[in-house]
Amino acid sequence: MVKYSIHREGGPSIAWISLLLILVGMIVLLSGSQLWILWLLLFACFCLWVAVVSFFRIPHRKFPDVDEGSILAPADGRVVDITEIEEPEYFNQVCTKISVFMSATNVHVNRYPVSGKVVYACYHPGKFLVAWHEKSSVTNEHNTVVIRTADGTDVLVRQIAGAVARRIVSYARIDKDVQALDELGFIKFGSRVDIFVPVGTRVCVEEGLKVRGGIDVLAEISR
Repeated sequence: MVKYSIHREGGPSIAWISLLLILVGMIVLLSGSQLWILWLLLFACFCLWVAVVSFFRIPHRKFPDVDEGSILAPADGRVVDITEIEEPEYFNQVCTKISVFMSATNVHVNRYPVSGKVVYACYHPGKFLVAWHEKSSVTNEHNTVVIRTADGTDVLVRQIAGAVARRIVSYARIDKDVQALDELGFIKFGSRVDIFVPVGTRVCVEEGLKVRGGIDVLAEISR
């Protein structure tokens, strides 16, 4: 059986929804059991509480040994796009992009896909288009982090807010040494993570495939 814990980013959200559940429960008890609409509202609040707590769950996983050339999935989700496209923020050239979409039911912690040094980190405010929209990578609120591996390869990770996601959390700091599987950040309530790597990098997944953050390999760095 998989064991879970609650991510620290869930504290405020869970506290607010718990307070709402308690208040509605008190109103129901004080109003009398004949007011079925209030009981229905209490049930809806309880379902919402369960959904919010589930959203911030973190499964206790046994991660495999990480090969230095492997680029791991940064999050749980589904690979929705693999394409060669110009990356205008950091590389300013055509790169291979691998997009992982996280639905509201996925685990939403984001992890570093490789080990190395953070050489770039920048937050961008923006719109809240649906996360699978082709323009969301540059027009939506997003946070870009670049990790330089030991062999000098730059791997760009972009956290993208979606139509429901309204807050991107990033723990990245420039010049910070990081390890693959370390927590990069968290995106609240549905989102997407893009990986940009040099053209020629061997891609190990295909569109439509479900991946697990820190476990499944998205690509292999050419050596």
